[in-house]
Amino acid sequence: MLNQTLVTEFLLLGVTDIQELQPLLFIILLIIYFCNVAGNGAILMLVISDSRLHSPMYFFLGNLSCLDICFSTVILPKILENIISSNKAISFLGCISQLHFFHFLGSTEASMLGVMALDRSVAICKPLHYTTIMNHQLCIQMASIVWGIGFFHALMHSTMISRLNFCGSNHIHHFFCDVKPLLELACENTDLNKWLLNTVTATTVMGPFFLTLFSYFYILIYLFFKTHSCSMLHKALSTCASHLMVVILFYSPALIIYASPASGSSMEQEVAITIMYSAVTPVLNPLIYTLRNKEVKGALIRVIRRKLSHE
Repeated sequence: MLNQTLVTEFLLLGVTDIQELQPLLFIILLIIYFCNVAGNGAILMLVISDSRLHSPMYFFLGNLSCLDICFSTVILPKILENIISSNKAISFLGCISQLHFFHFLGSTEASMLGVMALDRSVAICKPLHYTTIMNHQLCIQMASIVWGIGFFHALMHSTMISRLNFCGSNHIHHFFCDVKPLLELACENTDLNKWLLNTVTATTVMGPFFLTLFSYFYILIYLFFKTHSCSMLHKALSTCASHLMVVILFYSPALIIYASPASGSSMEQEVAITIMYSAVTPVLNPLIYTLRNKEVKGALIRVIRRKLSHE
């Protein structure tokens, strides 16, 4: 069926209407974006270059860092452009592309966190067979499946949205193109799109969340019955603390946005929460893993020493 969309571009209303806050907001978001790229880029470089980090745990951490860089890049540069520009327009194709990559990278990150939890449960509960089970080939396959699921999940949304007719207002009440704001502008029935958002997206995102919960529950049960030692339990869980903190930071704001009804929160709340998981959380991840991980800190110190010795 031929697409009868009359709207050729959309207008993003931005983060705030208060002009006095725009310069400060620009500086803050620019610093956040720079720290995100620098921090996650440093972890990615360490994982690739340091042979001591060539293990499944750090392979998945490298994937997570790559996802965080790309995830923020989909959103923040456009926000920064809109803050300093009087033209807030984004083309129809650009809007659909932004929506696609946002959901692609977001759902992929959710699945990657689930895979990382599974990796930790194998490392703790099957230490003698860990390298055999989590071999290089399996890690590549798991990462490929995770990226593939994220891509096709996002493709479903971008395809369904692109087929809708937009013949009224083109003002998106958000600072980027997302499914919910676009559905409000459609001139036809969007029940199927809402069902896909509530059902398929919930399954895609919550599936890894429950996998994470199951993995840590399995770790607790295993350690409780096998070791009967609180010190061993504390030591094992401390190795997972960084991952748990990242999971909480990622899921808490995302659940508030996508699990709540459309009328359940104000626009200001949604903007603040979305800024949290699309900008702030990705920049905190490298800090969490660097500050709490001795091997990553050791690799970083070795790189700095090599740099200083060559000068």
